[in-house]
Amino acid sequence: MKKKFLAAIAAGLIASAPFTATNAAPAQDKETIYQVALLQSLTMGYFDGSVTVKDLKTHGDTGIGTFEGLNGEMIVLDGVVYQANQDCKINIMRDKDTVPFSNVTFFDKDFSVKLTNVADKESLEKIFSEQVDKHGRNSFYMIKLSGTFKEILVRSEAGAKEPYPTLVEALKTQKELTLENVDGTIVGLYCPDFMSSLNSTGWHFHFITADKKLGGHVLGLNLANGEAQFDKTDAFNMNVPKKNNFHTLNFNQDLKEDIRKAEQDSVKKN
Repeated sequence: MKKKFLAAIAAGLIASAPFTATNAAPAQDKETIYQVALLQSLTMGYFDGSVTVKDLKTHGDTGIGTFEGLNGEMIVLDGVVYQANQDCKINIMRDKDTVPFSNVTFFDKDFSVKLTNVADKESLEKIFSEQVDKHGRNSFYMIKLSGTFKEILVRSEAGAKEPYPTLVEALKTQKELTLENVDGTIVGLYCPDFMSSLNSTGWHFHFITADKKLGGHVLGLNLANGEAQFDKTDAFNMNVPKKNNFHTLNFNQDLKEDIRKAEQDSVKKN
């Protein structure tokens, strides 16, 4: 009887014990860029989703990417995964939706820069790159730029059907939208030069309006004022798709021009 009584007391103490480091939820890794597949595989037309939105959110609360079938542009902000659809209208994606390419991190501000009257995207990239040179050009940087834009040009695209075209072919039907005098946030990623075979080097920007109604991949801008927050990150983790068709891709080719076209080209006539 005495043994049973002592065992009951012990069980009660265990049941009422607070969570410890061994049974608490794992801490967020705030110093790693998590990448799904490669921009090069996306460029070749590998649009199959390899992770779910639910899984992606366990690796970061801020980032960019796209969805299975190249179904719109992804903006991850404050832990919410948004899609800018073909009409550049914003939707919140479901946990079960899948992702063929993305970069996310748990955003942890290291420094910030106030900005005024930045006339174009090239000028913004120059300002940002000066910060990269100052803080370490061989690190990754995720940025959040919140501000008022005199004008910003964004694009998005509709999902493609199998057999998938290349990225450049798929983007021939992209729709573009010019927004004027609008508040919003640019989420951007800087990849150092050594990432040239895994992603695009330099800057890549996606945008979402403050009211979470419109957005897309940034092709041009004119910033009135704002503040850019920088998260310098030195670790990198990549998910390699498990499907057999990923392993038939030939990465021994030069895709730089295709990536440049996909990143920068506008279908609007000047």
